[in-house]
Amino acid sequence: MSAMRWWGWGAEGSSTAELPPAAGRLLRDRLGVDARHTPPVSVDGVRLPEPALGEDVLARLRSAVGPEHVRQDALERISHAAGRSYPDLVRLRSGDGSGAPDAVVYPGASDEVAAVLAACASGGVAVVPFGGGTSVVGGVEALRDGLAAVITLDVSRMDALVESDRRSLTATFQPGITGPRVETLLASRGLTLGHYPQSFEFATIGGYVATRSAGQASTGYGRIDELVLGLRCATPAGDIEVKPFPATAAGPSLLGLLVGSEGVLGVITEATLGVRPLPEASRYEGWSFRSFAEGCEAFRTMEQAEASPDVARLSDEPETALSMALTSSGSAGERAGRAYLRLRGHDGGCIALVGFEGEEREIDARRNRTREILRGCDGLSLGERPGRAWLRGRYAGPYLRDALLDRGVMAETLETATTWSRLGELYQAVGNALNESLTARGTPPLVMCHVSHLYRSGASLYYTFIAAQEQGAELDQWRAAKSAASDAIVAHGGTITHHHAVGRDHTPWMRAEVGDLGLELLRAAKERLDPRGIMNPGKLLPDPGLQS
Repeated sequence: MSAMRWWGWGAEGSSTAELPPAAGRLLRDRLGVDARHTPPVSVDGVRLPEPALGEDVLARLRSAVGPEHVRQDALERISHAAGRSYPDLVRLRSGDGSGAPDAVVYPGASDEVAAVLAACASGGVAVVPFGGGTSVVGGVEALRDGLAAVITLDVSRMDALVESDRRSLTATFQPGITGPRVETLLASRGLTLGHYPQSFEFATIGGYVATRSAGQASTGYGRIDELVLGLRCATPAGDIEVKPFPATAAGPSLLGLLVGSEGVLGVITEATLGVRPLPEASRYEGWSFRSFAEGCEAFRTMEQAEASPDVARLSDEPETALSMALTSSGSAGERAGRAYLRLRGHDGGCIALVGFEGEEREIDARRNRTREILRGCDGLSLGERPGRAWLRGRYAGPYLRDALLDRGVMAETLETATTWSRLGELYQAVGNALNESLTARGTPPLVMCHVSHLYRSGASLYYTFIAAQEQGAELDQWRAAKSAASDAIVAHGGTITHHHAVGRDHTPWMRAEVGDLGLELLRAAKERLDPRGIMNPGKLLPDPGLQS
């Protein structure tokens, strides 16, 4: 896989996405966006600070990993200056490279990681672990936090499948291996991990584990924290190994502490995960519900009856309408389909997608049970065409965001989760907060939402919102919307993050999530493992004086 382009999504040199004609009409009619073109500056136009690393630290880093693996050229620094959040891209595209690291270091083995951490600890240099660079919450910003300099520690050279155990259904990976390579190597052994976040093309095993990634098939396959059995983590104080036992009662879970630690405690250098046999078949199909509330109730019934598919996704009315508008062909078959929905009272309703993977007989049995429940909840089967369409476009969102930014459009996402009892309340509150915040700044938005992860006690909510950018105040506009939505999440019983992690953007709300004593406990772990405070400063843990 080629490196990601520095200003957006996709491999460097690959073609960029184009908005369909229907999208252009939508931008004009719904958002009042004209035909302006706002491309990113050229790489030569990015403003970079001078590297601040001292020669003594540089010498130790070069000795640790080899001179060729310590890079300070402009493109390397720009490519590691930020993740892929909306504010990250706004800054990069405008030529603001002020957050670039002073160097990018590429270790090739766990002992090299340890040597890099030792050099940086002794020199007072911040270290930002970096996998695919796909964070959308500021998780890989090269912050110094009062330290003299900062490096990005890129683990892409550490990309091996260390071991696979077909009998135990486990596999051990180095942290820099990407999602596609994971699946290719496992498939050659008749296995799969089955973890497919939207960032799948570029994200890495280390990133999955460090951020508690969920993946689109988490309802069936499980979140990454359910799949991780053991790991190794290099910290400035030494290495920690959590052995991959199937279960243990040996005290509180160290695994639980390190999974989701976002590089703040150390660098994950190896992870052992549960895998499963490669599915021989898959079936993805669409369903319609008259309303989002009706669809949510159907999904609750399905999940609590233990009849859920591997992938379960329910779009609300605005997301369904947009999807249908953007994919409309005007064909006779499509017109007949819309007429059918109207006749059944489903015009203007919501589309759901359910996907099954496994053996043919198993899929048939599971589908029959699921279909029985969904029909009993007034669901209307739409066949396999919507499921196939979703599979084709499951990774398209970040590419389309680049095209929208080219047109001067804010395109952002956020996610949360809560119990079934509070899901409707939370859904309305966050949507209202986004609408009110953006409309107050003169930019009425389009706010959409879907459910994509189910649990016995509740579900996730994933919001997408688009609005005309407030020219010259793009980051203020984003910050106001993000704060309003996050305040609504906390006030109405949601988690501040279901699977995007905390990063930098969510730290102001961590106190509301875990409490003062919980934060003190996490800080105590950091102080023991990272006494100089060099590991990924400014992420996960709010400043002690910051009030949410």
